[in-house]
Amino acid sequence: MLNSGYRKQEELAGTSVVCLCLLVHLNLLLEFCCLKLISNTLAGTAVLAIGLWLRFDVQTKSIFELESNNTTFYTGVYILIGAGALMMLVGFLGCCGALQESQCMLGLFFVFLFVIFALEIATASWGFANKEKVVEELKDFYRETYEKRSQPAARETLKVFHFALNCCGIIEGLEQQLMDTCPKKTSPESFTTMPCHNAIDDVFKSKLNVIGAVGLGIAAIMIFGMIFSMVLCCAIRRNREMV
Repeated sequence: MLNSGYRKQEELAGTSVVCLCLLVHLNLLLEFCCLKLISNTLAGTAVLAIGLWLRFDVQTKSIFELESNNTTFYTGVYILIGAGALMMLVGFLGCCGALQESQCMLGLFFVFLFVIFALEIATASWGFANKEKVVEELKDFYRETYEKRSQPAARETLKVFHFALNCCGIIEGLEQQLMDTCPKKTSPESFTTMPCHNAIDDVFKSKLNVIGAVGLGIAAIMIFGMIFSMVLCCAIRRNREMV
């Protein structure tokens, strides 16, 4: 009888230790997943901030005041704003689900994050497949703006192009030195500025790897977010089954 009593006490003690270890690991997992989900929220906030900055910054808001048939830039900025807001809200949903240990909220977080990830892959694939088309549309947009340079909004837009890309005009020539929207040159040997069409080509050729790396970084954050949300959801389920 005494032996059986000791055995029961040992079994209860062992079970308590196992439960305690599981709770400790669950709490550590919860904290780690919360940090990971917060990173998704911060990534969404960064994307939203970039979109809002492009839309309302003093230098770039003139682009939206310009009448143009080319809507590539407008569409891209509004997509950034929408995607950033959605990522931020979804990240907030994941954080709340992790803190409240809600399987439903974590499941919704996974679904929404998967949809955003799929849209990002589709957009990136379309962008790389139509890279030349995007470059040509940007050149056409600059050409339209250049032809309307007598309008105040067009002049402000040209300044954004010229100072951001360190370029001026469509072709090299004396006209570059007569335009007040062109970057000022101080040294006599550098009076000639690169035409903006050439500068646009150079940017897409030299910065394409940077753009791709940023996209891969955001995609990696989303993948880890989906993985950790499912891991946390399974851990919460197992903990509740044990209780």
